[in-house]
Amino acid sequence: MMGNEIYMCVLVMLVLMIFILISVAFFTLLERSVLGYIHLRKGPNKVSYVGILQPISDAVKLFCKEHMNPSNSNYLLYYMCPIVSLFLSLMLWILMPYEEGLITFNLGLFFFMVCTSMGVYTVMLGGWSSNSNYALMGGLRAVAQTISYEVSLMLIMLSFVFLVKGYSLFNFMYYQLNIWLMFLCFPLCNVWFTSCLAETNRSPFDFAEGESELVSGFNVEYGGGGFALIFLSEYSSILFMSVLMTIIFLGSNMHSLMFYLKVVFIGFLFIWIRGTLPRYRYDKLMYLAWSSFLPLSLNFLLFYMGMLIIF
Repeated sequence: MMGNEIYMCVLVMLVLMIFILISVAFFTLLERSVLGYIHLRKGPNKVSYVGILQPISDAVKLFCKEHMNPSNSNYLLYYMCPIVSLFLSLMLWILMPYEEGLITFNLGLFFFMVCTSMGVYTVMLGGWSSNSNYALMGGLRAVAQTISYEVSLMLIMLSFVFLVKGYSLFNFMYYQLNIWLMFLCFPLCNVWFTSCLAETNRSPFDFAEGESELVSGFNVEYGGGGFALIFLSEYSSILFMSVLMTIIFLGSNMHSLMFYLKVVFIGFLFIWIRGTLPRYRYDKLMYLAWSSFLPLSLNFLLFYMGMLIIF
């Protein structure tokens, strides 16, 4: 019986991984179409009916390109970083709080902290191993940015751990049956969303990939399959952050259609912000993290700790 359960769990995880990769592909199509309408132009609409096969065409083009590596690069790290990056971003998805078929454990938020903290090493080592000054600068920026915003992200998460009295994502489903936590903790919701933008290197915080000054940043030497894996890991992380924000703030009944509509709406906000806001200045990014978000997160954490002691 135990063996059958393991086989079923592995099968469900493989199916989930396939659907994640398909959703990432069509999320890129959504992004390009939305950005097209924001810029008052058409997005991709030539490949098949209204461009529906454009992501598949892009994937075939990228994976069929010849793989080039810089002659002075540290080849093993240069080759492995995109693979490890995609692996870490896909590992996060086993936290999805389904009631059957997947691995569920009570310390799910700890697992999330570990995986997101490991993600910065792939960006840093990918930039360093390319042996390019632009790539190295992008990697260093990613390290400083991720460390800064992970602090506020983890403090906000600890605030909700005190609220729901546990580290399991199932608790958020039980505690939001009558009211969403977004209405009770609206400032934290805004700070969480902004920190997610910085954590996933999205506009206006995309300094690790600043093409205007770093010529694409840490991934400047990657092309073809390596670039495609980095691209997949970044968009998989964006989708997971959208799912996690929906679970924490907007109710988490994963067996309803409304849950997935909310996830799509959060993903749309990521795209909308990219199309409307200019890139932040780097010193202002750090100032925002340490002078605004950190005091706010600490104050809310102390407030919820006090509530837990009182009640």
